[in-house]
Amino acid sequence: MKILDIILAPWAIRPASLLEIRDLYQAHTRREKLDFKAWEAATGRPLGSESQPYQVDQGVAIVDVVGVLTKSPSMWNRLCGMSSMSEIGQVFQMALADPGVHSILLHVDSPGGTVDGTQELADQIFAARGIKPVVALADGTMCSAAYWVGSAADKVYSGSNTTAVGSIGVVATHVDVSGQQAKDGVTTTEITAGKYKRIATNYAPLSQEGRATIQAEVDYIYSVFVDSIATFRGVSVDTVLKDMADGRVFLGQQAVDAGLVDGVSTMGVLIDELNQQQMDQKAGAGAALDQPQPKSRSQEEPMKITREELEAQAPELIEALKAEGHKEGVEAGASAERSRIQGVQDQALPGHEALIATLAFDGKTTPGEAAMAVNAAEKAKRTTNLEKIRSEAPKPVDDGGDRGAGNEAKTNQEKWDADENLRSEFNGNFAAFESFQKGMARGNIRIKTGN
Repeated sequence: MKILDIILAPWAIRPASLLEIRDLYQAHTRREKLDFKAWEAATGRPLGSESQPYQVDQGVAIVDVVGVLTKSPSMWNRLCGMSSMSEIGQVFQMALADPGVHSILLHVDSPGGTVDGTQELADQIFAARGIKPVVALADGTMCSAAYWVGSAADKVYSGSNTTAVGSIGVVATHVDVSGQQAKDGVTTTEITAGKYKRIATNYAPLSQEGRATIQAEVDYIYSVFVDSIATFRGVSVDTVLKDMADGRVFLGQQAVDAGLVDGVSTMGVLIDELNQQQMDQKAGAGAALDQPQPKSRSQEEPMKITREELEAQAPELIEALKAEGHKEGVEAGASAERSRIQGVQDQALPGHEALIATLAFDGKTTPGEAAMAVNAAEKAKRTTNLEKIRSEAPKPVDDGGDRGAGNEAKTNQEKWDADENLRSEFNGNFAAFESFQKGMARGNIRIKTGN
């Protein structure tokens, strides 16, 4: 993978880290001497470091998820200390298959990385649930793509009260290199086919249509990110959007309160707990074989009483239960409706106030449905604006084709083939004749007649 491909790919990473990487790349394109210490600081790993096989501590495999994450290994990964998610996945599978490993601890210290490759690694970890216990520990930083990966574990912990967790979001970068090329005396012309091919080219300023295309891609990736977190953490999409996925970074207990992690712990404590769980599981399995199984509730004789008997023996109790149930139902319904309305109103975007008002008081739309409706309305609005821009754009200039009777075009080739004097006049050079015709059509060439 080329470094330009990495820079321009959609990222799930802390913005500060992406800015550092982008600035270093731009310095590279200006042929400035690379500041290797700055690379180390931006990527979070020493230069030349590569993914290492896992270590085993008392039956617990420690798998590193460290530094800026990219999909595949490359020269830039090794030079700049980035980690390859495909290599991390291979190490994880080795630990999963190792008979000497009973649990896996993901040691995470990463600001995030490229979107490409992240979901695949996260799904791979999530699929291991039930095979061996998998715990993720944020040791310093677990943000964006790194959190996407770590949240797939059975449990997630923050290493201290200053550990940074979260930054759930997606960012894409457009780099306009046309100004730099102009300084270097270089002009790049791209020949494309397909309406959206290179719609956001790097060799020109970003157009409104190009921006809308990139925004649609970022919005889609963000929705996939949010759905994954909801699945991994066992919560609703609304909860993720409301409490976790607004791009904020949470520290220590803040991450626990937001539901991003399950607690604050250390690597040593987690290894001890995983080993204790393993011993308890073995001891429990052995004891279960020696002890008689207790009778289940379904095997016990249930108490039998009919509604008629209860109404005859305690009519006051029946009426009290009815009244209490009605009151609780009304209060619960009113509280739920207030919460629903507030949740819908929280999804408001400028220009969609009327839509939010309609959804808030229709008595049925959930906050999640409101968010999707507003998002769809915003996309439709952008599409309409783009269509308006296209419709108002100037029409192409006529290519100068000769028009005869009946408005039928006589092509330059037909005129050339039919007129020997014409071919003689242009010394048999059809290209020169065609350029002359186009110049005539545009008004750039005029034939002077008379004196």
